[in-house]
Amino acid sequence: MAENPISPTVPFDRDGTHHGFLRLPYSRDDSAWGSVMIPITVIRNGDGPTALLTGGNHGDEYEGPVALQNLALTLTPEDIRGRVIIVPAFNYPAFEAGTRTSPIDKGNLNRSFPGRPDGTVTQKIAHYFDSVLIPMADIVLDFHSGGKTLDFVPFASAHVLENKAQQAACVAAVEAFNAPYTAIMLEIDNAGMYDTAVETKGKVFVTTELGGGGTATARSIAIAKKGVHNVLCHAGILQGELERHPTVMLDMPDERCFVFCETGGMIEPVVDLGEDIIEGDLLAKVWPMGSTGRKPSEYRAKRPGILMARHLPGLIKPGDCLAVVATVV
Repeated sequence: MAENPISPTVPFDRDGTHHGFLRLPYSRDDSAWGSVMIPITVIRNGDGPTALLTGGNHGDEYEGPVALQNLALTLTPEDIRGRVIIVPAFNYPAFEAGTRTSPIDKGNLNRSFPGRPDGTVTQKIAHYFDSVLIPMADIVLDFHSGGKTLDFVPFASAHVLENKAQQAACVAAVEAFNAPYTAIMLEIDNAGMYDTAVETKGKVFVTTELGGGGTATARSIAIAKKGVHNVLCHAGILQGELERHPTVMLDMPDERCFVFCETGGMIEPVVDLGEDIIEGDLLAKVWPMGSTGRKPSEYRAKRPGILMARHLPGLIKPGDCLAVVATVV
């Protein structure tokens, strides 16, 4: 197999703070010998665990990039034992465009693993992380939110894994993150995910959904900043006490959590995020547009719990995820 063309401009094994780039050659109309430059910071102080911290897996999600830019500026080698690798926006083409997928090749980075060293730009980024950065790490934190199309209650999550010792380690790290909600998450489309690539290598993995709407709030950014501090303390890399607040434990036990739209139109929400729901409760109406005097379609909960996520734009298409109901543990 071909060698990955990405080259780092920073050292990974030298003590100190190093700011630079992952440089990916990309020949294009406006730059024959151009490159995609992905910002990266490596902070190291002797031997110890390695944390890989990523944001911008999707380019329209901002809590991670804000929290990680702040961390790259303020964290010093004297603060830590081991190594912290910070990539605030690792799907950088999508981040620059403010889109979920890359404007270069329409690649969804979080569905492109393990990638290819001789593939598209997105596949090359995925392959570099899969073959170089993930193997360096002991613990991986990847920030997400709902982007432009979904909104979530702010939660950190782990997945159900075959290796129960690994699952327990992931759950402990997620609990240390200490978001307002903590979830055991069911993925409906996990093929090619960064999550899966990290977990299959036996690493401790934490992911989040901290809001949505293609923006961030003061509250969601504060959750992200506190969470990354707590995870580094939990990993033994950063010295200090964990900052803890009450959290609500959520579970997504089966596909009945998800409600998908079967008709297009305009959404009328009936319940808001975090509200209690019983099975059969009306979640939303979808009004057909183009003429008046027509009844809306009604979408109801298939199980009890709380409204964990909802479709955000006022218009919805058939096949879109309309709502997610999670069980309170």
